[in-house]
Amino acid sequence: MCDTVVALGNVTADGITLFGKNSDREPNEAHQLLRVPSADHPLGSPVRCTYLEIPQVAHTYEVLLAKPFWMWGAEMGANEHGVTIGNEAVFTRVPYDKEPGLIGMDFLRLALERSKTAHQALTLITQLLEQYGQGGNCGFQHPLYYHNSFIIADPREAWVLETAGKQWAAVQVKDIRTISNGITIGREWDEASADLVPYAIDRKWCRGRDDFHFARCYSDFVYTRFSYGRDRQCRTTDLLAAQKGRLTPESFMRALRDHGPRAGRDWSPAPGLNTVTVCWHAGFGPIRGSQSVGAVVSHLTPDVQTHFVTGTSAPCTSIFKPVWLGAELPDIGPDPTGTYDATTLFWRHEVLHRATLRDYATRIALYQEERNELERRLITGAFTCADRTAYAAQCFAEAEQATQCWIECVRPFDLSTHQSLLYSIAWRGFNRSANLPPL
Repeated sequence: MCDTVVALGNVTADGITLFGKNSDREPNEAHQLLRVPSADHPLGSPVRCTYLEIPQVAHTYEVLLAKPFWMWGAEMGANEHGVTIGNEAVFTRVPYDKEPGLIGMDFLRLALERSKTAHQALTLITQLLEQYGQGGNCGFQHPLYYHNSFIIADPREAWVLETAGKQWAAVQVKDIRTISNGITIGREWDEASADLVPYAIDRKWCRGRDDFHFARCYSDFVYTRFSYGRDRQCRTTDLLAAQKGRLTPESFMRALRDHGPRAGRDWSPAPGLNTVTVCWHAGFGPIRGSQSVGAVVSHLTPDVQTHFVTGTSAPCTSIFKPVWLGAELPDIGPDPTGTYDATTLFWRHEVLHRATLRDYATRIALYQEERNELERRLITGAFTCADRTAYAAQCFAEAEQATQCWIECVRPFDLSTHQSLLYSIAWRGFNRSANLPPL
């Protein structure tokens, strides 16, 4: 489950398009940052996606990807032309193709590697969708099948694309738009597959165009309801709309860290079997099997696009750090896997994240303000630095040093609350599965 947000320049503080996303996956499904240079390819050569091999194009653009470690594709990313995309799982009444094929994350990476504008990326995804369909397991340790929606942005425009099987509809963003794990397009759209309405009529989901509503006709009720996508999408919309005309990268970071309207200093993710917030924390039971394993906020000017990435889980315990296309990605260690490895950025931070979860309200308070101050300084410097490769390396190093200090700070701190038994059981299981050392 995920949340993706965008705001065009007509509603941001500096007139620049902003994009953001949380990637919600299984707790041990390590999040990987990857920069892939542009490349030329021999005529007729193939490209191997997560499951399927398709023809390669003559030239692919440089891309920055934030992805589940085991996939070829990505949950969010950007390219050298400023095209930036995030995808969402959506659950529909169209049967899922469980045979290995192209998955939503593959569409996202293919579009980034091959598109110069947001609309070109939309067109490419829909062409691939109509040619190959979408199918295959999207889960890590637990099989999961779904269809996909996307926010596709560039410095000048943004689109929402929502799919169900090979059917799709798209709307152009006017100012602020957010999506989560449900179809949001209703009776009106700007572009759509030719069979969008006839497919629904044939299955008696509606009588005709007059009573057709994409979300109502195509959505699967059970999975859509219990992903709480509608609640999270309304929450992110409200948070951004309240700052219309004043939106900044920090506004987007606060939205991605949100724990709901009633979250105070004593808030904890521990209670409940259905505690689902924008900054999603795993727990016990099928509804809480995911968590926010990575996040990105992008500032998209026509000349320079600055991407603030966590590379680590739980935005509320992480630091957004700047990276750029055209500049080297800092050394973050080897590619992570689903097992603890102290040489990787993701798993080093998991020690802090999971230690914090043992007494969230008390332990997050030990370093939250220091985290915020460090992050503010890193963001400010990102827009004035002369050497982007060097500055990104400096930011990652400072964040790493701070993380290690905070780990030493929270570890000896006495637990002041008693976690629920089910929550403790869930996290002991996640930690044991990842071979995590004692916290």
